[in-house]
Amino acid sequence: MTTITGDDIQAMVRHWLETPINGYLGSGYGADANSLLQRAQSEGQADRFVRKLKRDVSVLEVLPNSAVSLYGTPEGVDQLRLTLDVAGRSYDLNDFEAPR
Repeated sequence: MTTITGDDIQAMVRHWLETPINGYLGSGYGADANSLLQRAQSEGQADRFVRKLKRDVSVLEVLPNSAVSLYGTPEGVDQLRLTLDVAGRSYDLNDFEAPR
């Protein structure tokens, strides 16, 4: 029996973040960090982003809900640094934004 380690999960999440949506033919797999920008926080876009992550990287479904979170930290006057936290490992979404 093979055990999935924290490093394995980190590699899976990183791959998901680096793959644009529909990056694989016939699959909606992938992340769109830009979809979180310029949206009202009340729209629930962050919740949809986390749900899609869990759906695409199904091993995350076994983790408690509190193990996967997305939060923003104000930066400067009008910027927000988005951070995805998965089981104690943080990913700065600004590093994964696709060019417009």
